[in-house]
Amino acid sequence: MTESLLLASILLVSSVIAVPLANKYGLGSVLGYLIAGIIISPILHIMQVDVIALQHFAEFGVVMMLFLVGLELEPKKLWHMRHKLLGLGGLQLILSSAAIMLIAILLGYSWTTALAIGLLLSLSSTAIVLQTLSEKRLMRTDGGQSSFSVLLFQDIAVIPILALIPLLALPELAAEASTAHSSDAGISLVEGLAAWQVGLATVLAIAFVLFAGSYLAPLLFRFIALAGQREMFTAAALMIVIGIALIMSLVGLSPALGTFLAGVVLANSNYRHELEADINPFKGLLLGLFFITVGASIDFQLLHSEFLSIISLTLGLIIIKASVLFGLAYVFKLQGFDRWLMAVGLAQAGEFGFVLLSFCVANYVLPADLAAQLLLVITLSMLLTPLCFIALEKLQAIKARQQAPAADTIDEQNPIIIIGHGRFGGIVNRIVRAAGLQTTVIDYSAAHLEMITRFGIKAYFGDGRSPELLHAAGIEHAKLLVIAIDDKDSITDITRYIYQHQPQVTVLARAVDRFHVYDLWALGCRNIIRDTYDGSLRMGRSVFEELGFSGTQAQAMIDEFHARDQKLIKETADIYRSDIHPSENAAYLAKVKEFNARWKDELLGQSEANKPDL
Repeated sequence: MTESLLLASILLVSSVIAVPLANKYGLGSVLGYLIAGIIISPILHIMQVDVIALQHFAEFGVVMMLFLVGLELEPKKLWHMRHKLLGLGGLQLILSSAAIMLIAILLGYSWTTALAIGLLLSLSSTAIVLQTLSEKRLMRTDGGQSSFSVLLFQDIAVIPILALIPLLALPELAAEASTAHSSDAGISLVEGLAAWQVGLATVLAIAFVLFAGSYLAPLLFRFIALAGQREMFTAAALMIVIGIALIMSLVGLSPALGTFLAGVVLANSNYRHELEADINPFKGLLLGLFFITVGASIDFQLLHSEFLSIISLTLGLIIIKASVLFGLAYVFKLQGFDRWLMAVGLAQAGEFGFVLLSFCVANYVLPADLAAQLLLVITLSMLLTPLCFIALEKLQAIKARQQAPAADTIDEQNPIIIIGHGRFGGIVNRIVRAAGLQTTVIDYSAAHLEMITRFGIKAYFGDGRSPELLHAAGIEHAKLLVIAIDDKDSITDITRYIYQHQPQVTVLARAVDRFHVYDLWALGCRNIIRDTYDGSLRMGRSVFEELGFSGTQAQAMIDEFHARDQKLIKETADIYRSDIHPSENAAYLAKVKEFNARWKDELLGQSEANKPDL
């Protein structure tokens, strides 16, 4: 018991420290978990923890992830993906396996060993890729959807690969290999059955999953809803995922595939969002644990002794798979960033490689020493994947800046300059021009400017942070500068520049949140409009009116709230510190609490005097 609690504490502490730090520096949670695993690996070794067994348990997070992905896909969407699923996914597996197999043969391995190596290294990491795509909000892009299609096909392909591997054993060991079982294969009811019986069991299992998702699950959820016990709904959600995974395992199918199909069937269910909310925390914890075990499973002794060969094999694997994927992305007409996203994102080996390696060793297809090397190659390729995503993003940003069209030549100078003509700045511009005033509008979105030009709105393309562009717009002679873009850092940079170099210009700045107000206030700006703030005030007034307050009373209470909120900002502006979060600033917290307590007592008397009979 004590050892289990100690292990759990070590895993949680390492996650809580490493992941926030990794996110803070833009590395992503996946790399944070992997680094945490590397750091605690000596401790786990001293404790004699079976990292591989822990890893197999944590792989259930992949099962939960695919269930949640299925919930996001309606059957119609899945049907539309069929060409990429079969064509792109199938070609990737065949071509990647063939390329790796050819390299292995050139390195002196037999064709059976080379084929096994090609098959297990052709699979990519569902856990790392989907988690990273979700975090970076790239799942709905063409590159993200194509990547998902390839990963789903790979998950399906694991089934025939498991059936093929025992046939690759050496002839003299065939009898022994036919009776050998992988410790990772689990208990299967189809072992020893005829081929038609296995096929029938497969069809029945899939049919049951579809029937349960369509008819049994909604009945179960309605029954549980009557009880009103929130924890029972969570238990039912876990029961469905675990039950379907068990059924698929018993008939020799992929648990992840089964839960994905169940998720697709439940995609139109009224309980979809409830299921997502209940499953997501468990999925996150198990995936985090899985990534930690991947980092902890690195054999540094083997890496040190065969450093050059292991690194060469790892980089070679990534280059080969990325080349195949890039070619397929071109054939399937992916463009620009989406093409690179799929090629780089899927270039690693995956978690199914761990299972297949054990299966190959147990069936005498691969020797143990080669399997140890391949295990390290798979792990390192997974470790490098988040870094590849980061590098891809950086290169894309540089390329976008280099390919950005030149700023327009501004041929007018007006007293009002508006930077940004989106949903915020566009309304400001319409209001001002409706009053007969002239404005100079600058925006960095060429597509958006092309659209608004069709409505007769004159605007100039360019980066509002550029001093040269501001000079061309006549900033020296302007009376007002309205900063209406939605990027927090850019708003702050422009405001700082104006107050340092053109202090005679009045700045009206958009703030993306309350704490951004403090940053702008510290620069000297006093005309600050918070995002959604006025809309929230209007909704608050409507709440009062719907509760029975008169329009005059409601407006008076809103005006009082606004005045006091402005006063609070002024009183706390000097206490606020941008280098620490406000929740950790003791002086700031004390001031806000003191102000709110005083405010509550004063408002209570006013509202009670005018309070309607509710």
